[in-house]
Amino acid sequence: MKMSTYELLCCPVCKGDLKLTVTEKRQLENGEDDVLEGSLFCEKCNADYKISEGIPDLLPKNLE
Repeated sequence: MKMSTYELLCCPVCKGDLKLTVTEKRQLENGEDDVLEGSLFCEKCNADYKISEGIPDLLPKNLE
């Protein structure tokens, strides 16, 4: 997930801001960071979303 994408994301449940935690990233040729592993957390509704292989899983837990 590119950092420019992160800036556009919000919680799919409550539309709150997401806090990014990065466990693995790389830098692209254009200098932008690409998050490969980590998570997105919404403090407003206490929801946690994983980022795996660069893809954020923003499917709400009650729809899995």
